[in-house]
Amino acid sequence: MGFFNCHDLHLVKLPFHRALQTLSEKYGPIFALRLGSRPVVVVSSPSAVEECFTKNDIVLANRPHFLSGKHLGYNHTTVDALPYGEDWRNLRRLCSIEILSSNRLNMFLGIRSDEAKLLLRRLSQDSRDKFAKVELKSLFSKLTFNTITRTIAGKRYHGEEVGMEEVKQFREIIGRFLSWVGLQTRWTSCPYWSGLTMGLQEEADEAQ
Repeated sequence: MGFFNCHDLHLVKLPFHRALQTLSEKYGPIFALRLGSRPVVVVSSPSAVEECFTKNDIVLANRPHFLSGKHLGYNHTTVDALPYGEDWRNLRRLCSIEILSSNRLNMFLGIRSDEAKLLLRRLSQDSRDKFAKVELKSLFSKLTFNTITRTIAGKRYHGEEVGMEEVKQFREIIGRFLSWVGLQTRWTSCPYWSGLTMGLQEEADEAQ
């Protein structure tokens, strides 16, 4: 297993996953690095990743405590931030039964089908007169997002027909949430800078 020490996060070339791929070509499919104060093990081998999620899933089930888990994850009590244990197993069981079971997925089939039809209609309208370039990334993102929000809240938050004030506010909150989650990772890698994160913490509490 190779080792790479990376104290200067800002020197790592983006996109970050490609930088990790370059490092794996040099140090091997499994290597350790240090991001600021945090030790990290990077696994790029498919067979090794499979073992991580089968034979060693319990050993690797815990996740580090980030500011996002504290301020946006209700003090690390959501399924993606909760440490492995009885509470986490109960949450996973609830997710499996109430969200991911065959019965539930069949109940939401109409929503997925409807959103796919709306996407195809949009593509048809955009290219009605002639061939046209289409930026699919944003369309698929909106498709996924609308499917999730309709499943959870019964509402669409993307589309030309959507123009409610509530929708505008919701999009703004989600945008702030995602930008904050990405930004705070840099600060949690250097906990000795915690005094500089007060503004971020206040913004996270407001978004919550």
